[in-house]
Amino acid sequence: MQGVEPADAGVPKSPDAFRTIGEVSEALTVPQHVLRFWETKFPQIRPLKRGGGRRYYRPEDVALLRHIRHLLHAEGYTVRGVQKLLRERASRPAAAPEAPDAVEADGPLDAEARARATRVLDELCTLRDMLRGRDTA
Repeated sequence: MQGVEPADAGVPKSPDAFRTIGEVSEALTVPQHVLRFWETKFPQIRPLKRGGGRRYYRPEDVALLRHIRHLLHAEGYTVRGVQKLLRERASRPAAAPEAPDAVEADGPLDAEARARATRVLDELCTLRDMLRGRDTA
């Protein structure tokens, strides 16, 4: 039945709501087949699968997918490079994150510091969007 919308189509979802693959695909501007491919390459992405294989992504899955997309598309990492970063991040103790080295305020950032700052900014934007209840890039 074309043209029929669900009764809650105009109501935004809660930030804690699960998302379908179509919603995640649209929010991240990534085709659905790419999301399914990333699931095979990144075991950290674990959507719930219901009857008929329908996928439901948790908010943390969406945040991780957004981060992966940023690393691949904006920072130029390869899939293997992102896999390595995620493995390294998972193996670090979460209780005591290391403070980044001080960077001179008046000097330019080197490539490593710029990449670190970009990753932090991307994570902060993801958290801001989650708090606002949006899942757009």
